[in-house]
Amino acid sequence: MHSSQLLLEEPIRMATILEPSKASFSAMTKIVGTLGPRSRSVEVISACLKAGMTVARFDVSWGDAEYHQGTLDNLKTAIKSSKKLCAVMLDTVGAELQVVNKSEKAITLKADDKVILTPDQGQEASSEVLPINFAGLAKAVKQGDTIFVGQYLFTGSETTSVWLEVDEVQGGDVVCVIKNSATLAGSLFTLHASQIQIDLPTLSEKDKQFSLAYCIVKPYRSCAYIDIHEHKYCSKFCNLFLVVLSLNLFVTLFAISSVSLLLQVISTWGVQNKIDFLSLSYTRHAQDVREAREYLSKLGDLSQTQIFAKIENVEGLTHFDEILQEADGIILSRGNLGIDLPPEKVFLFQKSAVYKCNMAGKPAVVTRVVDSMTDNLRPTRAEATDVANAVLDAKSDINIYISGCDAILLGAETLRGLYPVETISTVGKICAEAEKVFNQDQYFKRTVKFVGEPMSHLESIASSAVRAALKVKASVIICFTSSGRAARLIAKYRPTMPVLSVVIPRLKTNQLKWSFTGAFEARQSLIVRGLFPLLADPRHPAESTNATNESVLKVALDHGKASGVIKSHDRVVVCQKVGDASVVKIIELED
Repeated sequence: MHSSQLLLEEPIRMATILEPSKASFSAMTKIVGTLGPRSRSVEVISACLKAGMTVARFDVSWGDAEYHQGTLDNLKTAIKSSKKLCAVMLDTVGAELQVVNKSEKAITLKADDKVILTPDQGQEASSEVLPINFAGLAKAVKQGDTIFVGQYLFTGSETTSVWLEVDEVQGGDVVCVIKNSATLAGSLFTLHASQIQIDLPTLSEKDKQFSLAYCIVKPYRSCAYIDIHEHKYCSKFCNLFLVVLSLNLFVTLFAISSVSLLLQVISTWGVQNKIDFLSLSYTRHAQDVREAREYLSKLGDLSQTQIFAKIENVEGLTHFDEILQEADGIILSRGNLGIDLPPEKVFLFQKSAVYKCNMAGKPAVVTRVVDSMTDNLRPTRAEATDVANAVLDAKSDINIYISGCDAILLGAETLRGLYPVETISTVGKICAEAEKVFNQDQYFKRTVKFVGEPMSHLESIASSAVRAALKVKASVIICFTSSGRAARLIAKYRPTMPVLSVVIPRLKTNQLKWSFTGAFEARQSLIVRGLFPLLADPRHPAESTNATNESVLKVALDHGKASGVIKSHDRVVVCQKVGDASVVKIIELED
């Protein structure tokens, strides 16, 4: 491979590898942590936030609304005490097949024995019979098909999941041969039929029921603005975005149902609390995204809710391009994809999918990177390299662009893992090291080439801001935006310096009340690589009109200085709109 094809900064002096990692602001790559039994206390959540978690994920495939509500209450308290804003992602159940174990007794399965999968949920789960929640499995599979069952699915090393091979179909039952010995524990186990089309809705009944119960539990009050220059920040750069606080410092994301009562609940409580994201599990077609968005579009402010399509099987892979056009972001569920695809094909899909997300300017989130840290304090060598490869960008001889993801999603590692805080910290450190050797110059050229000419007005401004920042070696890019789109386009070009997205609130009315926009846009930056959102106080203009009126720009610069990101004599690139014109300017700071 010719050296010019590598998107890796060269040369790397071997001596520098032995130098201690320097403490600096958070990694540009964001970290999504799943909260659960091992990570739901206020103390642990606070530590996770300080370690670098910017998005908290709630998996509703297990647990009830009351349990998750308690965790959310703890998250609210942790956000307030740590002064670190954290978005919340709710992961829907989707078209997930499950084994029902009502007795919750451990089930031991031995290799070469046979087990029957039955839709009769009245039967008790045992080593001979496993009741499932889907009556159509017998019609969907055939002899020789592969099925995986487990609490967290088969990884190749876990003994908590089992690999089954279909032997025969008997009426509605499926008789399988057990391929590996395992012990299943708990009340529910995920069942995945490899490369089999399952006729189940993307938004399941559990999603609908959970959403309804979740909404009713406890309403939160709406967001309130605080004075941008009266709030005290911590030393880390990531705290620059903590400018607007909810009265309960909490935002959430819901699975949406077509049930009229649910729509009524969401249209009141949901709209009031500014729902941010929807993680749509088992997205298989663009229509899945369109249907979810249709529900949201009827609910006022929820039309701004971002939908992340979770690609988990071959069906979603096949329709990836059309799904990407409809979705606001993509989550690559490598656990399930690793079952549906041959192992040697997983990396090809990951690299191709993330590259397409990068070129579209939409966030890409990669899962299952440090599974071993569920039980161990350190990742394996392969896992550490895997994290770095998810962040770095290269081009191979087969002309596939390997582009960096926006965020790393941690599942079992923080949900039930023994070391949730250490896992987040370790992944953040690996991401930060990988970002240091990222060859932005080549990435920038390839992105510009892909976009082509003529560029749109906004894309031209965004790419020019990044080019200027690189040429003058700016310490930070400050982007004034109302919708957040300009800042996301700047982040699309992967500048090596942080992008401070200053969201300027706008006053709006629904003929019943007046309110400010901006909170949505600021929070939704928490999953975009390199973006650090700041919601401006609406009482301050983008530029000072007189000597006594402190501008938002000055406040942003002051906080940059306080965090250590901006120093005296540094250069800062500012991208903003002045009247009808978009302006990119360079500021050199004085003492």
